[in-house]
Amino acid sequence: MAQRKEIGVIGLGKFGFSLAKALTELGHSVVGVDYDPEYVRRAQDTIAQVYQADATDERMLGQIGIKELDRVIVSTGDSMEASILVVLNLQAVGVKNIWVKAISEAHERVLYKLGVPFVVFPEAFVAAQMANRLTAPGLQEYFGLGKDVAVREIIVENWIGKTLRDLDLTNRYQVQVIAFRLAGDSEFRFVPQADRALQAGDVLVLLGRTEDIMRVEKY
Repeated sequence: MAQRKEIGVIGLGKFGFSLAKALTELGHSVVGVDYDPEYVRRAQDTIAQVYQADATDERMLGQIGIKELDRVIVSTGDSMEASILVVLNLQAVGVKNIWVKAISEAHERVLYKLGVPFVVFPEAFVAAQMANRLTAPGLQEYFGLGKDVAVREIIVENWIGKTLRDLDLTNRYQVQVIAFRLAGDSEFRFVPQADRALQAGDVLVLLGRTEDIMRVEKY
């Protein structure tokens, strides 16, 4: 199993609660935050720590100690304004590893411009996957390469200025970079150039055996 992490989930509606539950079942320690007392009560029997708090209040986030967590996921329902405010507050208190559920393409673009490294748009993702499966039989078998094959996204921090040729990930870790996203962009690009210098905030997508892909730590 991957190393145990402390993860915050802000917003315990359908998506947030399901995610928090899944993370808990994987052995991670989850801190849940929601303003709705009903959602808080529902989560108390499942999640290690649950707080009834307004995450749009920067002071409240500081009191919870959200900065000390390994990463924080924001899933604040249908309010784009609330989601953006929570992200700004998390950045203000020093949280760097932020994942956000987007509710629209416009929301997704804004989040990337704010420097959020990982944005998920569940409805669009599922719809695109279903459309591809309906119109291109067999496409769902793309990752049918074995149960131990994984894809991992990592954010460049310590590899700034280095190239993929310098890193030689294929020979050092037996993993392959299959795509990348430039810092601040919302679209992935494919067939990465071996001699392009990496920049802070770039995202690399790695493909390989789970054991090998998790060994890639210093990035």
